[in-house]
Amino acid sequence: MKKVFTILTIVALMFFVTSTVQAQQENAKTEVKKEVKKNQNEAGAEELNFHQELKKRFVEGGPAFMGIVLLILILGLAIAIERILYLAFADTNTDKLLNEVEGALEEGGIEEAQELLRNKKGPIASIFYEGLERVANGEGIEAAEKAVVSYGNVQVGQLEKNVSWLALFIALAPMFGFMGTVIGMIDAFDKIEAAGDMQPSLVAGGIKVALLTTVFGLIVAIILQVFYNFIIAKIDGIVNKMEDASISLVDMLVKYKK
Repeated sequence: MKKVFTILTIVALMFFVTSTVQAQQENAKTEVKKEVKKNQNEAGAEELNFHQELKKRFVEGGPAFMGIVLLILILGLAIAIERILYLAFADTNTDKLLNEVEGALEEGGIEEAQELLRNKKGPIASIFYEGLERVANGEGIEAAEKAVVSYGNVQVGQLEKNVSWLALFIALAPMFGFMGTVIGMIDAFDKIEAAGDMQPSLVAGGIKVALLTTVFGLIVAIILQVFYNFIIAKIDGIVNKMEDASISLVDMLVKYKK
């Protein structure tokens, strides 16, 4: 009798365990389906509302470091746009300007060439004017050449104005992002220490903040780096034109003096 009772008990336990496992599996499948559907809905929402998602991630990153990174982006873009506009107005058709100056020298001499350059904008016209001013004062070709070189250095400084700040912002953006990463990780470990247990829910928030600050810092640095390289290339092109035009002006003055 005891053996029969024991067998029945074992069978009942096995049936109960099997039923419980099956129920858990069904619940797990249902949860997985719900999670997949939720993720699909979220993915669709992300595609439809990119700006809202970006704003959400920015807020999740924390106002402190994300605000600093945003400020760096705004200041960097302001400097980049200002330099691009300045360089666009500073660029000159040097061949056309040289022909006009040469024609003015042949027709009316130094004074007419100076009058022509007074109405021209850009660093090359200013350099030409300084060189002609030395010749008009009777200082000779050598003095004009020195004036062209000296004033050319001044103009290069004007072209490169504030570009060093842009380089600084490029370096600072990822640094603040990495600092946010370190602080986020410290916060995560503090929560683990306080709870005395390693649970994903405790550290997920801190790690997410850490990763978001790094991502935004790198994005800002990449954007500003593109503008920086464009500005440097533009400056190099204008400086090369200035050097070539200065040599042509000195040759032109030598020819005029003869």
